[in-house]
Amino acid sequence: MKSFWALVRRDLQLAMREGGAIGTALGFFLIVVSMMPLGLGPDLNLLARIAAGILWIALLLAALLSLNRIFEADYEDGTLDVLATGRMPLELVAAAKALAHWLTTGIPLAVLAPVLGILLNLDLRSYPILIATTLAGTPAVSFLGAIGAALTVRARRGGLLLALVVLPLYVPTLIFGISAVGAAMGPSGMGAAFLILTAISLAAVVLGPIAAAAALRIQLQ
Repeated sequence: MKSFWALVRRDLQLAMREGGAIGTALGFFLIVVSMMPLGLGPDLNLLARIAAGILWIALLLAALLSLNRIFEADYEDGTLDVLATGRMPLELVAAAKALAHWLTTGIPLAVLAPVLGILLNLDLRSYPILIATTLAGTPAVSFLGAIGAALTVRARRGGLLLALVVLPLYVPTLIFGISAVGAAMGPSGMGAAFLILTAISLAAVVLGPIAAAAALRIQLQ
């Protein structure tokens, strides 16, 4: 496990040193959400009703911008070949890199989401729920995204292909993330939707690295 955490620390240091992917994701998130009130008009009630959906869709699209960096840089400089032939299983390599992506992209986006909720007139009672659902759902974004990043690691300018592969996988996370925020304001509470969202993330954490490692083995042959 020392090698696993060393790889996580390495990816965190590289992400902080470069900063471009994180800044692009956060900037895109900010721009998309801030433009929505301009396009939808000054109807505050309408903005409040659709705020959760806008925030979740913008978050998923923003995270998508940085997914190609999970494996691409290491593939280009040969580091991925070294990791694939090392002692650490490729599943743990994929898990470490997906975890680093979540720490550097998923968590900042989840923290920024309630701040941007102000622009959409989000109900104050929804803020703790929004934070909980984004923190519970963003692991699925990173670990499912690692599968798409592995499948397209050899594709030049594979951003569009990556989007086509990953976006269908994000649909359950999107549905239950929005449902949890909306249900929390009703009499039934967010319990069922939030539990399903958490289960999706747990399944992605377990199965995502396995699928990503299988895809990497095919790509590195």
